[in-house]
Amino acid sequence: MGVIWIDADACPVKAEAERVATRLSIKLMMVSNGGLRPSPNPLVEMVYVDRGPDVADMYIAERATRGDVVVTNDIPLAAKCVEAGARVLRPDGEALTPANIGNVLATRDLMSDLRSADPFRQGGGKPFSKADRSRFSDALDRVARAAQREVSNG
Repeated sequence: MGVIWIDADACPVKAEAERVATRLSIKLMMVSNGGLRPSPNPLVEMVYVDRGPDVADMYIAERATRGDVVVTNDIPLAAKCVEAGARVLRPDGEALTPANIGNVLATRDLMSDLRSADPFRQGGGKPFSKADRSRFSDALDRVARAAQREVSNG
């Protein structure tokens, strides 16, 4: 198995990802613009990139490959990683795959257009719950195990 990549700046499930990585003995790469404390866990590597739009995303996109798992809410990053053969999860546990990434990208673009057309449109996601964290942990465990099998079967 490769590694688990975390788009860490706004990721709400870093602790859950670290627990799964530790249980499965998989290297976890947390990529951030800074401000995150290093983990004492020897499986966790903190990668601090320059500040700027999409710098962390570009770092992950250039390195993620088949056998890796990427955790991100950034849809363009997810699309690049799926194209590179990595498995991708959102923090809510939703898998982004070759079968659904096109629709997810189109929906993202549509919502962006709607928001820009209506400057008074208020929104935001619902609060992140314990059930969301549990769903993510289960999904990451399942996807990471599948990636391990994929790599060991060649």
